[in-house]
Amino acid sequence: MISLRSTIFWAALLLAPVAHAEESRFTTGPVIADYGPVADVEGAVPIAAHTRFKVVFDVSEGAEPGAVNRGIESAARFLNMHARAGVRPSNIRIAVVVRGSATRDVSLHPRPGEENANAALIADLIAHHVDIYVCGQSAAHYEVASSDLLPNVRLALSAMTAHALLQQQGYTLNP
Repeated sequence: MISLRSTIFWAALLLAPVAHAEESRFTTGPVIADYGPVADVEGAVPIAAHTRFKVVFDVSEGAEPGAVNRGIESAARFLNMHARAGVRPSNIRIAVVVRGSATRDVSLHPRPGEENANAALIADLIAHHVDIYVCGQSAAHYEVASSDLLPNVRLALSAMTAHALLQQQGYTLNP
């Protein structure tokens, strides 16, 4: 009789090469070199090089301690994916609205004595003209002052306000 532990071991062993092969299809760049891995998709509907995007990402879930926030990294994935598909990066405008427990992920020290694992990603995004806003209401709740924010992260009155203003500027919300 095969034990459950043995079955799990062999299943993991057999699936490991498949998982590794899948991971190797995802690479970073060409816009954000160290973040935002994407896979090239053969046969996808073409996107015209002159296409313009104005997209806002809503990020409400905080990252695990010491980890990069996947919601924030989605902005890097969007840039890399569409640049690879032939869209000029200058035609892509991205905003990230951070709220809830993700608020700490845009502060200098997310937790006492902890360096922010998102700092390099956020600096790279900002260098590529991504606007990052943090909800002022969430900041007040999590006791994050404007002086605690990473450089060039903007403090909005609220996430609701930031989304309303961005929508008026033609941004669409990316789910």
